[in-house]
Amino acid sequence: MRSDAREVALKVLFAENFGSDNLEELKNALTKNLKPADAAFAETLLNLVRSHKAELIQEIDSHIFNFKENRLYNEDKCILLIAMAEIKYLDDIPPVVSVNEAVNLATKYSTQHSPDFINGLLAGVINP
Repeated sequence: MRSDAREVALKVLFAENFGSDNLEELKNALTKNLKPADAAFAETLLNLVRSHKAELIQEIDSHIFNFKENRLYNEDKCILLIAMAEIKYLDDIPPVVSVNEAVNLATKYSTQHSPDFINGLLAGVINP
């Protein structure tokens, strides 16, 4: 499932924030139980976030008022980067699906206030 692929991408991006030396091993371990198409989707998400990170962060910053992305919880930042990459670069995924998946990830991996925050920020992105 693509939801599982998004979780893999989240975990790898989160680990990158801490400078892990074994990111490839981590990714391989996390994707070993995914279907090949889902593993490829996780890789696509990771590549999109990595190659467009500065642009995505700038977009996130433009939707946060009186607050900068470097003050976000790492989990929330990673979730937002994944969702923003999907919204901006993957035309085959409806933006509302990306938002819903991001909220689900925040519900599972972040604070109790994070799902509302992420939903509100991404709603502002897809409904300017």
